[in-house]
Amino acid sequence: MNYNHKHSTYIWERSDWHDFQWDSNKLMEPLARLSQLHGLLIGRMTMLGFNDKSRSMLSSMTNELISSSEIEGILLNPQSVRSSIARRLGIEDDGMLVEDHYVEGLVDVMIDAVQNCHEQLTDERLFGWHAALFPTGRSGMHKITVANWRKGDEPMQVVSGALGHEKIHYIAPPSSNVPYEMAQLIEFCNKSNLSPFILAGIAHLWFVTIHPFDDGNGRLSRTLSDMFLARLEPNSSRYYSMSAEINRNKNSYYNILELSQKGNMDITQWLLWFFDCLEKAIKRSLALIDNTLAKSVYWDKFRDVEINERQRKIINRLWDGFEGKLTSSKWAKICSCSQDTAIRDIKDLLSKGMLLDSGEGGRSTNYILPHE
Repeated sequence: MNYNHKHSTYIWERSDWHDFQWDSNKLMEPLARLSQLHGLLIGRMTMLGFNDKSRSMLSSMTNELISSSEIEGILLNPQSVRSSIARRLGIEDDGMLVEDHYVEGLVDVMIDAVQNCHEQLTDERLFGWHAALFPTGRSGMHKITVANWRKGDEPMQVVSGALGHEKIHYIAPPSSNVPYEMAQLIEFCNKSNLSPFILAGIAHLWFVTIHPFDDGNGRLSRTLSDMFLARLEPNSSRYYSMSAEINRNKNSYYNILELSQKGNMDITQWLLWFFDCLEKAIKRSLALIDNTLAKSVYWDKFRDVEINERQRKIINRLWDGFEGKLTSSKWAKICSCSQDTAIRDIKDLLSKGMLLDSGEGGRSTNYILPHE
């Protein structure tokens, strides 16, 4: 069977395949920025109390799992993911407990990758991850090989488009090559002394290029990245979500992958894209933590001020990301109270300095927190 694609040579067809190259000068600045931002993130985390720290970790891990599946078009129940992670990590969560065996498997994989991030990678460990992703032995309606490398003579293709108008984006190495290819990757992962930032980027690309399984390759390549990135965290915790950022930039993700899997072994552009994505993920997390710290300072300042449950509910909504602008009519709707009650609640908070008039006036009158 001819695996050559008519458009260009894939990197796995080259004689120097595995010999990844990159321009260290071009990576120096982004790597320095990443290290600085990451150090800042760790510093900020130490300022959070135990509960806020736990909630922050719970949110980012929930985000990570939901987003990694969403990239593949699989929508998970967020509450089910959150309650499963909370239970596994021993974090108290006020949400409903939603049992879902499929989600349990995904959580197992993530926790093994993150909490045991310094352990060796092996065939068996990867097979365990794969089995957890496909507990029924099926992908949708199709029976697939689970907990083992893909089999068969059919080419493994990444295809998009309607039936009869398919576009082939990528053809992976033949199944017969996979055991050898994975042995090379696993040895590299276990012996490399590269920065975890670089290692996470290379392992991701290398794994998804081999495409060793019938399905789940994208999710497991991102799990591998997570494993290496967790090595940078004290106590192997995770406070940002790389997959959530990839999901926001899905088109450019697939484009840069397709580009990097063809041509030569220089992966500088892929690593620059990967670092940029990581930088955005850490910045997003920093903004959330800064908000958590500001919220904590706010409640500390007003801890002796008496307010009712409606007021507390709305203020917490404002801190946690309120949709649009807060008006008296929105207040009445959210709290299921009359317009008069809403106005009374608002005036009370204004007099106590817990809320400010935005100054827009008239029909546009709306209210903001004093820190904004």
